[in-house]
Amino acid sequence: MPAAELQKFIVVLLYGSLVLQSFIVLVNPMNVNKRANLFFGLFLFLWSSFWLFDITALCGLQVGAILTQAVSFLQIFTPLFLYFSVVFFINPNYVFKKADLACLILPIIYIVLMFDPPHGIVYSMIPISHNLPYIAIVYFKIRRHQRRIETISSNTENISLQWLIKVTSLLFVTIIITEGYELYNIFIEKRHEHMVMDLLFLVIVYLTSYYSLRQKEIYPLDEAQRKELLEIEAKDGESEGKKKLLSDAELENLKQKLTFLMETEKPYLDGELNLIKLAGLLGISAHQLSYLINQGFDENFFQFVNGYRVRQAQKLLSEKKNRFSLLGIAYESGFNSKTSFNTIFKKMTQQTPSEYRNGLK
Repeated sequence: MPAAELQKFIVVLLYGSLVLQSFIVLVNPMNVNKRANLFFGLFLFLWSSFWLFDITALCGLQVGAILTQAVSFLQIFTPLFLYFSVVFFINPNYVFKKADLACLILPIIYIVLMFDPPHGIVYSMIPISHNLPYIAIVYFKIRRHQRRIETISSNTENISLQWLIKVTSLLFVTIIITEGYELYNIFIEKRHEHMVMDLLFLVIVYLTSYYSLRQKEIYPLDEAQRKELLEIEAKDGESEGKKKLLSDAELENLKQKLTFLMETEKPYLDGELNLIKLAGLLGISAHQLSYLINQGFDENFFQFVNGYRVRQAQKLLSEKKNRFSLLGIAYESGFNSKTSFNTIFKKMTQQTPSEYRNGLK
């Protein structure tokens, strides 16, 4: 197949995949993260518009100036929908604030330039490069979420938004490559093939499809419990420590009760254990439990619970009569997957489970 024909095929595949994926995400068959998926679906649909005129050209359709301007206008807001989808993934109860209007600064600048376009390299780079600041902000917001989610959940594998980190990282790199290619066209040699960039975008689209269809509800709780967890998650360890929720005597008493509960009833064997569940077993509020673990054990909730799971796994790995596979030991210790078992076990012991088992022989 000639390169030109192959490029046309890739463009059709890319545009069709994005439109189909945007429809699936908007329909949200898994009924999870509703507001986040609404914005994410709209982001995917606007993203597909960057190949719209390639498709109309392939179909031999004439596009008027008004439609061209309208589509170009809407494309300006593409990264905003990605940004707010992440905002709602992180906090489903988020309410728009006046401060959010700052996100419109770059689009407004671009709109002004559209009405009086300057000539030169800078303006030609704006349609793609104005996405980069938003993608960078999204990346760091998710990283912060990954650290904070450990204060309320013992299993972050499916709610850490790691898939969005991968997608945004690939998008960032691909946009940089695209900009480099445009500069090559301007300064070195004019070329019209965009096959490599389109292939890279196609890979990102299929990765996004795979991960977005497998996503789980980040806060699978009722509204009151979700609100309580979000309030706790929003507080960093420093601010939590300044407000004394328990007296020294209460702290020591509850510390002993919690240790006894963990050692006798072993709630850590529940792979979906979260702060609300454990607080209910101890008979205190989630805020008090978070304070107790932070101040009494100098750990966050994730570290505290998974410490017990790792010690349980070490016990099972040490038993000579134990015939469990590593995956079996992971499940018997409260882990939900072999991946999380290996990652957390190595982080806490500096050895993989298999290395630990071999070292006992």
